[in-house]
Formats: sequence, C-alpha cells, structure tokens
Amino acid sequence: MTGTVRCPAAHRDDPTPCDGPAVVTVLDQYNAGADGCEHHGARLLASLERGRVYALPAAPAGAAIRVFTAADGIPPFVWYEGAPRTQPNQRSHAENRRLGVTE
Repeated sequence: MTGTVRCPAAHRDDPTPCDGPAVVTVLDQYNAGADGCEHHGARLLASLERGRVYALPAAPAGAAIRVFTAADGIPPFVWYEGAPRTQPNQRSHAENRRLGVTE
C-alpha cells in the first residue's frame, strides 16, 4: 500500500483499497469528520460511537444510506482481524441485535 493515495476516511492500519472517490463525510460525536469512499466511510462509521454519515454534494443517490447500512454489519476496527470480539463494543451493531444485547 505504500505510495497509494487513499481517501481521508481510510485508517492507516487498514490495508484495503478505496472502492471509488470520496462520496460521504463521516462525523464523530464531536463533529470531527473525514470524507471517504463508501468502503472506508462504512468502516470508519462502524468504529465510532454515535457517528453520523452525510452524502457529499456530488455523491450518487443513496451513498450515505449504503454506508450506514454497511457499517451496521461491520465490527469496530475490522482490519484488526485477531482482535477479540467478546464484548458488545467489539461487535457490530447487527451482531449485538442478533445476540439480544441492548447498548
């Protein structure tokens, strides 16, 4: 990945490439944010508590909804493949719902 330019939403430890141009802005609970492709936007949103996603002006229709929906099934910091996923804050929102965990 060295030398590959990726969107600002891509975490430096996440080895995956962008799936296109930046089309969304992901904000954390304090309104700090980053623009990203749908792929990295979803991965970033999944790693935030109380994060939000907004489509950029030139984004294709439904981009923010696709990112929001994808993030629901992604565990936080998914690129850490060996990380334990035993606590609710380590699992995806979808998995917590399946397990009956309320946050």
